[in-house]
Amino acid sequence: MIKAVLFDMDGILYDSECFYLEGTIDQLRSLGYEGPDEAVYATIGLDMERNYDLLEKLLDYRVSREEIIRHNEEYFNVLHPLDYKAIMFEGIPEELRNLRKMGIKTAVCSASPLSIIENSLKAMEIRDLFDFVETGENVKHPKPAGDIYILAAEELGIDRKECLVYEDSRLGIEAGRNAGIFTVAREDNRFHQDQSKADLIVKDIHELTEWIRKENAYE
Repeated sequence: MIKAVLFDMDGILYDSECFYLEGTIDQLRSLGYEGPDEAVYATIGLDMERNYDLLEKLLDYRVSREEIIRHNEEYFNVLHPLDYKAIMFEGIPEELRNLRKMGIKTAVCSASPLSIIENSLKAMEIRDLFDFVETGENVKHPKPAGDIYILAAEELGIDRKECLVYEDSRLGIEAGRNAGIFTVAREDNRFHQDQSKADLIVKDIHELTEWIRKENAYE
């Protein structure tokens, strides 16, 4: 019986991975990066602290962390702000409501800063469809540790055996598994993410909701 679904955000609620990767590669090139685009794919699923660690490394520490942060914030917050509602995956609001109709609690557990999580959920007009929202910045160990998912299950008052994690990245999938929670991956073959450790792979939220409906024998 599934009583709670714990969602990642980027690549799960909206299709942001391509946008962020293209923007990050753009910035790195302007700062002198000459390596392969594929090396930047490793940023997927990282919290901001480790994201900047990786960007410093890719630039061979020739550019200061402060300069990288300045470029990143200007690029994404000023020059190219993201339209969250425009890139929201089809069917997200409807299926979230269907989960609630089945009596299932929901949470967002993302590595993004809390301000971005809250702003994006409000922009998509789905904030009220989640019972709990948390950032990996507020737990001791970020993904791939299972801390954020363990916390979400505790806050929702649901046994982890009755929870389900919905992720897309390798780090996120490992976090769900490390929390001891059944983990479902949204299939994505674009960025070389290893999803082999997922307990189940689905095409989209429609397929996920249908699987839960059958698992719970919900009429």
